[in-house]
Amino acid sequence: MSNESLWLGTLRGPVRLLALISTGLALLVYAWLVLSQFISAEPIGMYEMLRPEGRPLVSVMLWALFAALLFGSLYLSDRRGSIEIEPTGPLDILSLVLSRLSMIGIIAVVLVMFYEVVARYVFEKPTLWANELSLWIASFVFLLAGLYSMQQRSHIRIYIIYDMFPRWLQKLADVISVSLIWVFFLCLLWGGYNEAMQKLGRMETFGTAWDPPLPATLKIGLIIIIGLVALQALSNLIADWNKAPEHHSPADEIDEVEIENIRRTLED
Repeated sequence: MSNESLWLGTLRGPVRLLALISTGLALLVYAWLVLSQFISAEPIGMYEMLRPEGRPLVSVMLWALFAALLFGSLYLSDRRGSIEIEPTGPLDILSLVLSRLSMIGIIAVVLVMFYEVVARYVFEKPTLWANELSLWIASFVFLLAGLYSMQQRSHIRIYIIYDMFPRWLQKLADVISVSLIWVFFLCLLWGGYNEAMQKLGRMETFGTAWDPPLPATLKIGLIIIIGLVALQALSNLIADWNKAPEHHSPADEIDEVEIENIRRTLED
C-alpha cells in the first residue's frame, strides 16, 4: 500500500494515535472482563454485552470498541492499495472508510469462529453466541463489500457488447444501468422502510439464547447501504462521464502487482 496520505493529511498522526489508544483501552477492558470470569461473583459475559444497563464497564468496553473501529477505519482508509483506483470525490472516501471496516470485520469473523472451534472441540464448552455474532458481522461485511466493489468499479460487468458501442452509446448504457440501480433502491425503500423502522423501534431480536438484535440492525442497515451503493453508482457515472471510450481484453484481468508479489514470496 502507498504510504502517502490519501485524504487525512496532517490529521493522519492524531487519528492513528486515537486508534491506538482506543484499541488499547478496549483490550484492557476485555482482559479485565476475562479475568472477572474467575474472580467475580457476578461475571460479565457476552449476554451482558448486549444489555449494558447498570454495568458501566460494559459501556466503556462498547464505546472503546466503537472508537477503535471508527479511528482504525479512518486511518486505514488514508492509504491506497496498489490495485485500488484513485478516489474521485467525498463519497469515495466514505466508501473506502466503510471498506476498511468490512476488512476488519472479516478478521473479527475468523477470530470468533476460531474461538468457537477451540472452545467446542478442545474444552468441550461451546458458546451460545459465536454463530449469531459471526452471522451478524458477516452480513454487514457482505453489504459493505458490495459498496466497495461499486466504488472500485470491480463489480461484474459484461463488456462483449459494451466495447462495440461508440462512446455516446456507452454513456447511454451507463445511464440505464445507474437508473436501474436507483429503481431497485427506491423500490426497496418504499417497500421496506416502514418495516425497518418498526423493527428498529422495538429493537427486534433474533430469538436465540444470546438474542442479538439482528433483524433490527440488518433491515435498516440494508436500506442505508444499498442507498450508498446507489449514490456511489451515480458518483461513478459523473466522474467517468468524460473518459475516453473503454475497450477491454482478458489481459486487463491480469494483476501484474499481485503476480510480482507471488513471485517475490516464492523466491524468499
